Amino acid sequence: MAQLETRGLTARYGDFQALFGIDLTLDEGETIAIIGANGAGKTTLLRSIAGVLRQDPGMVRFDGQDIGHLPADEIMARGIAMVPEGRKLFPSLSVEENLLIGAYGRKVGGAWTPDAIYDLFPILKERRNNPGTALSGGQQQMVAIGRALMSNPRVLLCDEISLGLAPVVIRDIYAALPRIRESGASVVVVEQDIGTALKVAGRVYCIMEGRVTLEGTPDTVSRDDIHRAYFGAAA
Repeated sequence: MAQLETRGLTARYGDFQALFGIDLTLDEGETIAIIGANGAGKTTLLRSIAGVLRQDPGMVRFDGQDIGHLPADEIMARGIAMVPEGRKLFPSLSVEENLLIGAYGRKVGGAWTPDAIYDLFPILKERRNNPGTALSGGQQQMVAIGRALMSNPRVLLCDEISLGLAPVVIRDIYAALPRIRESGASVVVVEQDIGTALKVAGRVYCIMEGRVTLEGTPDTVSRDDIHRAYFGAAA
């Protein structure tokens, strides 16, 4: 049984349908990547899993239980945390306060404490008393990841965590993934950079116009396969 799955997942924003029957699975301890162009539906997929967009109960299942109808706070309390696109830190709070707020909705023991986050991202310890939004883009992304980890999640959803960052910063952020998996978390990464996605994930899904157009492992999907799935045309 998959740890997390979607079954025929659809999503709408008013009259606009963003997702059309998405079937996806995530096994415990696995990292999967969701790739696709802007507007493909990747963020909508994560928002649906996280409860930001409510769905029919059976469209999202976690540990064999229907959760598609649950609100975001209940889904987080069950162990699914999200790093949102754009980081969305609280500007009035310090780095450490932004981290601590991530633990409020899920009171469980686990590997992730402020000291563990500072060990993962040492620069944050130096900036712990600074306003979260006074940091560089890469450092803010580290705070956003740390805030999600503070709930000691079983599944971590990462939405475009490399967006707008320099390559060296992206490398440092993705270098944290092995430690995150060692803590017991499975990971779903939404990523526009295909090369990065293939490096970090055991399996990859491509979404185009709200539909899954490709699923496979990095060693079984070719460049042409990905191009066709991503753009709907031959390379």
